[in-house]
Amino acid sequence: MADPYPTCWLNGEYLPLAEARISPLDRGFLFADGAYEVVPVHRGRPFRMRQHLERFDRSLAQLRIRNPLPLEGWVEVTDRLVAAASAPELLVYLQVTRGVEYGRNHLFPPASVEPTGFAFVSPYPQPAQALLERGLAGVTLEDTRWARCDIKSVALLANVLLRQEAQDKGGSEAILTRDGRVTEGSSSTVFIVRDGRLVTPPNDQSILPGTSRDAVIELAAGWLPVEIRTFSVDELRAASEVWIASAGRGVLPVTSVDGKAIGTGAPGATWLSMYARLQRHLDAIAARPALVDE
Repeated sequence: MADPYPTCWLNGEYLPLAEARISPLDRGFLFADGAYEVVPVHRGRPFRMRQHLERFDRSLAQLRIRNPLPLEGWVEVTDRLVAAASAPELLVYLQVTRGVEYGRNHLFPPASVEPTGFAFVSPYPQPAQALLERGLAGVTLEDTRWARCDIKSVALLANVLLRQEAQDKGGSEAILTRDGRVTEGSSSTVFIVRDGRLVTPPNDQSILPGTSRDAVIELAAGWLPVEIRTFSVDELRAASEVWIASAGRGVLPVTSVDGKAIGTGAPGATWLSMYARLQRHLDAIAARPALVDE
């Protein structure tokens, strides 16, 4: 992935990313005690900004961490970092930890301890043409993450290990399973197309509520029937198409799982239509203010 852009925001100050410093006693460093959000920018406009920030606020509330900025404050930070980057396709990373106290204590620090806020921008990793033409490989792995995957926590070690294991086995994404049912990818939502219907698991504590997932469901309205239900690994493997969706990858086709072809082994016609619909949607909303519902 390309290097991030040089300007960041740290606790109210804009400064060179290379000069940003936090204390080693920050609870994000000691305990992974924090939440984060990733906002994609397409055509120079943050995509589903309100939905991302509302999810960020919910994650912080679930962790009982005070959000240091109101929604409009995060919009201002995002706008300034996007303007400084001066590029149309970006990823904006936002993070808040519980802050710094002198020492190491499992209990929450006093209310007077200020949370640590941080944000920076990276280029959006555009999918290679070969990926769009051939799709990617998925690997099913047992979901070994914690019980509150609905919180977008910075505690991502299990996700990292699962994604690396998938890559070591020749895959581009780990498709996670619990008790024989598919939950999500290591960093994505999973969809299947079966009997002419788009199927994705329901939100619960084992799944992060996906903003890109919601965008795909909305774009399917009036065109492609959608079922929100659990599905098994066997259904995944028997599907005519499999997709993943995330802020950092958009919506992409999975054309093999565990070394076996999905459908024809090539991106399916339904995914091609969804991908085209998404690109048209991004073009259509490019001039709207970031917080306008999409």
